[in-house]
Amino acid sequence: MNFEPLLDYDPPLYRPPSEGRNLILQVTIGCSFNHCTFCSMYKTKAFRARPLADVFADIDRAARGWPDARRVFLADGDALVLPTDDLVAILDRLRDAFPGLHRVSLYATPINLTAKSVDELRILRDKGLSLAYLGIESGAATILNRVAKGASPETHARAIDSARAAGIAISGTVILGLGGRRLWREHIDGTIALINRAAPRYLSTLQLRLDPAEVDNFIARFERDGTPFEWQDDDGILAEQERLLSGLDPRTPVIFRSNHASNCLPLAGNLPRDRDALLATVALAKHGQPLLRPEFLRGL
Repeated sequence: MNFEPLLDYDPPLYRPPSEGRNLILQVTIGCSFNHCTFCSMYKTKAFRARPLADVFADIDRAARGWPDARRVFLADGDALVLPTDDLVAILDRLRDAFPGLHRVSLYATPINLTAKSVDELRILRDKGLSLAYLGIESGAATILNRVAKGASPETHARAIDSARAAGIAISGTVILGLGGRRLWREHIDGTIALINRAAPRYLSTLQLRLDPAEVDNFIARFERDGTPFEWQDDDGILAEQERLLSGLDPRTPVIFRSNHASNCLPLAGNLPRDRDALLATVALAKHGQPLLRPEFLRGL
C-alpha cells in the first residue's frame, strides 16, 4: 500500500487494536458524547462531522494508493451518529472504490445504536457495515452513573439486541477495575447479568488505566456519594476476571479476549465452551504461576 499523498487525518487518531492493519477513514472528528470520566481519547477535540465531499476525496485518494483494501474502519469516536443517508452514501462510495471490500466497522455508542431503528441498521448492514465496537464498560447502573457513561444497562441491552436483529456483529468491551476495591462485585455481577441477557458476538476486557489528566475528575465523580475509590491491584483484577468468567452463561456463543495491552492476564477463548480452561488459567495466575504481563508492557 502506498498512500500518496497521505490521508488528511485530524490527530490524535484512535482505532481498536484489531483494526491496526486496515484502512482508517475519518468521517467524524471527536466524540459526540465525550463525557465518560475514564476516557481521554477525544478531550482535545470539538465534535463535528466531516463534509461528505472531504470524506469522498479521502476515499478516492486511498483507493489510488491501496486499491485492494479489504477492511475499512470509520473513525473517530462514533461515526454512527451520522444521518443514515450520509452513512449510506459513504458505504456506497467505499464499495465502488474498493471492489474487494470485505468489512466496514466503526465505534458506536449505545445511544447512537438505539437512536437508529432496526430497519435503518439493516440498511447499513446491507450496504456493508458488519461490525460495531461498543464500549459496555459495566453492566451495573450505579457504576455507569459514577463514570458518566450516559447510558443504562437497559440501553446497552437494547443496542446489542438491535444490532443483532439487523445482522451487525457487536464487539463489546468491559473495563476491569472500574468499581475499585469497594464496588467490584457490584460491577462484575451487573456485567454478568447484562451479557447473559444480551450477548455480543465478541467480548473483550480492558483494565482501568487513566490518563493523568483525567484522574481527579474520575475520582471526584466516583466519590460523589462518599464512597472512596481504591484502585484494584493484580490480585483484585484476577478476582474480577474469575467471577466474571464463572458467571457468564450467554444465550449465544461469545468470542472472549483479554489480550489488550492494559490487561495483566492475557486470555482468549470461546464462551461458554472454554470457560473451564480460562478459569484454570486464572487459577494458575492467582497461585503464582508467571503468567502475568510485566508492568512495563502494559498500557492504555
